[in-house]
Amino acid sequence: MTKTLNLITEYAGKIKPDSIEEYVSVGGFEALKIAMGKSPIESIEEIKKSKLQGRGGAAYPTGVKWEQAYQIQKNPKYIICNADEGEPGTFKDKVILDHLPLMLIEGMTIAAYILNSPKGFIYIRGEYPESQKIVARAIKAAKERGFLGSDILGTKFSFDIEIISGAGAYVCGENSALVESTEGNSGRPRMKPPFIKNHGYMGMPTLVNNVETFAYVPYILKEGGEKFASYGTEFSGGTKLVCLSGNLVNKGVFEVPFGITLRELIYDIGGGIPDGRKLKFVQLGGSSGPCIPEEMLDTKLCYKELKSKGLTLGSGAILVVDDSNCAVDFLKCVTEFFYHESCGKCTPCREGNKQLLALVNKFANGNATENDLQIIKKVGYIMKNAAFCGLGETAPTAHLSLIKYFEDEFVEHINKKCRANVCNFGGVEND
Repeated sequence: MTKTLNLITEYAGKIKPDSIEEYVSVGGFEALKIAMGKSPIESIEEIKKSKLQGRGGAAYPTGVKWEQAYQIQKNPKYIICNADEGEPGTFKDKVILDHLPLMLIEGMTIAAYILNSPKGFIYIRGEYPESQKIVARAIKAAKERGFLGSDILGTKFSFDIEIISGAGAYVCGENSALVESTEGNSGRPRMKPPFIKNHGYMGMPTLVNNVETFAYVPYILKEGGEKFASYGTEFSGGTKLVCLSGNLVNKGVFEVPFGITLRELIYDIGGGIPDGRKLKFVQLGGSSGPCIPEEMLDTKLCYKELKSKGLTLGSGAILVVDDSNCAVDFLKCVTEFFYHESCGKCTPCREGNKQLLALVNKFANGNATENDLQIIKKVGYIMKNAAFCGLGETAPTAHLSLIKYFEDEFVEHINKKCRANVCNFGGVEND
């Protein structure tokens, strides 16, 4: 299997991000012309053939999602691109925003044509100010050349895009909180139903997709859905942008075909663990994802296979942790993140993260008991089943997986021992 591909990243860094001429010279906006020459249903069917699934983490079939949005009779419909890339360890959307914004704009415009949407938004996290400027220049250039704005390509179809800047709230990555923030409200998740596909921005039908998801659409319409699907597995079509970080020789964003194993990602593409250290665990999907041991690295990058093992790829973050790190200390960092980012709307998340932080600190300080392990499991179970949105549901994922695979290390901390010599128990260093 080819280790890396470049279906959408081929021209990243090779063309100016806001140059219409350079983007058109490599086939840019050809897919938009193809879409405008077809019926919406024909374009949707092509996307369904591609087996493209949402690349933001939920992995919902994109063609089905667009078909559902198309069938809704209420108008106007709105398009929102979720570029609130706040998941720790995730930075793949920034590659598209900074280097291929016109590809994103083309994908959104195709969606708008299919849904007859007059307005779209790109919600970019506030920590990406340069990305906002780059995308703004690309939008301006597309308008000036007739690929965006009024009467696109000489037709009566008009579509405009506005940039919305986030304010640093991780919870706004959740779609309904994203819509609330786009409206100018506090970014808190909504009660569902009604779902945002029916009752989204300003109470109207709204399609929300990730940056990467929109970026694949031009390729699919130009090359065909079946060709795109052929690069992946039977159950996961095409390629995926993954973010390799942590204790690795080669860090960065790589476009890889579905079906590649985690071991190939880490050792063939990532170059393995530096300084002769041993791999301890890998966290999949960012801080909200599970931590798995070395013996699970032959798992393939495939939504169905990952799900069968109780795992998730999430946004595509792959954080590699070597044996110089302490599982408890690592978990403390994850817990502090979720404690800080909880919006406080629901009790399971607000109080659950507070309790998890207190419990993990007990282990880090050498004050925990064996009963505290059971309490972490109970709190985690409640959060996963009772939290209002995905933030609270996934916050204890790292806790539950680390205790499952590294429970002996937590027990050692009860006895004031840290095998990585990271934790300092009451000022006394480990032997």
